Amino acid sequence: MPIINLWNFPVFKGNLEEINYTSRKHFVINTISPNSYGLAYKSQIVKEALQKSDILILDGLYFGWVALVKQRIKINRIAGWDAFVFFSNELNKVHGRVFFLGSSEDTLQKIKNRYNKEYPNVEVGYYSPPFKPEFTEEDNETMHGAVNRFHPDVVFVGMTAPKQEVWAYQNKNSLDTKIICSIGNVFDWYAGNSTRPGVFWQKIGLEWLVRIFYRPEIFRRNIGNQMLFFRHLMLDVLYLNKMD
Repeated sequence: MPIINLWNFPVFKGNLEEINYTSRKHFVINTISPNSYGLAYKSQIVKEALQKSDILILDGLYFGWVALVKQRIKINRIAGWDAFVFFSNELNKVHGRVFFLGSSEDTLQKIKNRYNKEYPNVEVGYYSPPFKPEFTEEDNETMHGAVNRFHPDVVFVGMTAPKQEVWAYQNKNSLDTKIICSIGNVFDWYAGNSTRPGVFWQKIGLEWLVRIFYRPEIFRRNIGNQMLFFRHLMLDVLYLNKMD
């Protein structure tokens, strides 16, 4: 598995085609970005959830700069949307089963309706957990039961970050599935509740800038985490220059 250790986070540097998902069990895929790095720096459980993921994909392009600075390696960005589309296409080839965990009943029904048209060979299941800051043991058991009765190949988790990453890490061994993939905003994008910035913005790494105009409150909430990341990156740059 092509993984590079960046600040003790297992970042995936390959292509999704290199993940043989059919041979996996409880394989957790989470994303890493400047914001999630900042969250991990401030919370031990978030840090543990990310560091003990099987792989972290670069949902945020800028975390890949750590690889450029420290090892002169360029890592391709693989957003949550990319993982969603890849595994959906794979499941459609083999008549697989997918489960969506998170969001509201209305959003999940929209997802299922669209998914049935675009991936007709895939059986779709879903469950909307209660909206609360923390789940009880009973809540978790209910979610385990909903997933396991369906026996999915892939579980897509769509809760707010870092709640989804922590939940996937803490509950993976209780789920009868091969892949557990946290994809956050993809639920709303795919359901049509909100719009993902266009391909141009994605390619130049400024998708976040467009999203600020859609939801400025997210920027205000995350700016501290992002600045912490860039501060640590700059310290690495200064240290390496001093060593040279």
